[in-house]
Order: sequence, then structure tokens, then C-alpha cells
Amino acid sequence: MKQGKLIIFSAPSGSGKSTIVRYLMDTHPELNLAFSISCTSRAPRGTEKNGVEYFFLTADEFRKKISHGDFLEYEEVYPGRFYGTLKSQVESQTADGQNIVFDVDVKGGCNIKKFYGKRALSLFIQPPSIEELRRRLMCRHTDTPEVIEQRLSKADYELTFASKFDHVIVNDILADAETEVYQKISRFLGEENP
Repeated sequence: MKQGKLIIFSAPSGSGKSTIVRYLMDTHPELNLAFSISCTSRAPRGTEKNGVEYFFLTADEFRKKISHGDFLEYEEVYPGRFYGTLKSQVESQTADGQNIVFDVDVKGGCNIKKFYGKRALSLFIQPPSIEELRRRLMCRHTDTPEVIEQRLSKADYELTFASKFDHVIVNDILADAETEVYQKISRFLGEENP
């Protein structure tokens, strides 16, 4: 069986990254895409099951895996609240021929790319402008004005990472961005593994 590859998506909040990833997962089964199953130290919510949505660990178990170097990338979002990707999980999924999709922050994206090199394709989804990003975030009606300003400030910082990614896709017209991403992933998956 052909070993799977890795596809990394990073973007400022409101750039349309999740919409593009959902489009690929829903309309292109031939790409054999699957999300990496991450770990978290938070408790399961609702009907979440261990090993399906996340692997649920205690904060101490998480710290132990960090000290052993088991994570490809991880982040302590709040004190004692960790999220991360196990190297062993990625290897297991790619050994099954799955092409793993990562929807991660810019630092996590850079770390995964650095670790896997040519086995990974890194894509940065960029808004056409900060003004357009502000408009999109306001149209969501999900955040307070203060949170929107925090997201825009973070977006300024995240945009400085764009050049570290294999490709920057400007999401001005969603259908065009989806087509461009699909073409880049198709080409990448068609290449021989290094």
C-alpha cells in the first residue's frame, strides 16, 4: 500500500480555511483525506469518543508525552489545557494510506513541515486584505468587537509567516481558492514519495 502524505493548512481566523478543507473532504473522496486525530487534556464534550474526535489525556499524561518527545506539535492553550499531534498517530494513519490533513496555527504548520519535509505540503490561506478579514469576522456575528480586534492583531502576526509555506492561496473568491487548493493537492499527491 502506498504511504499517505501530509497536507498542512494554516491561516488567520476568518480566511476561509475551514470552509476550503470541508469542501475538499466533502467533494473529493478520491484524495483519500483524513484529519489527524489530535490529543487534548480537556474532558470529552457531548458525544465525543476517545480515539474518534480526540485522544483524551490527563494534563499529567500530556506532560509526560511532551517530555518523551512524542508530539509532532503541541500547544498549551490555557494553563493545563493542552492540544497536540502525536507522531505515532500520524505514522499509523499514513501507513494505512491516508493523506492526513492538519488544520493548525502557523507555528504548528511550520513545525510539521520542518519535521516531514517533502512528505508534507504546507498551504497558507490568506485573506485579500485585513479590511476584508475585518468585514468577514464582523459578518459572522460570533465575536464581540474586542475579540475581533484581537483576531485582527493576531492575523497581522500570522501573515508574517506566509512566506514559510509552500504555497500562499489568496482567498478572494472562494470557488477560485478551492480550485487552486485542489489542483495543488492533486499535483502533490501524484508525485512520487521522496
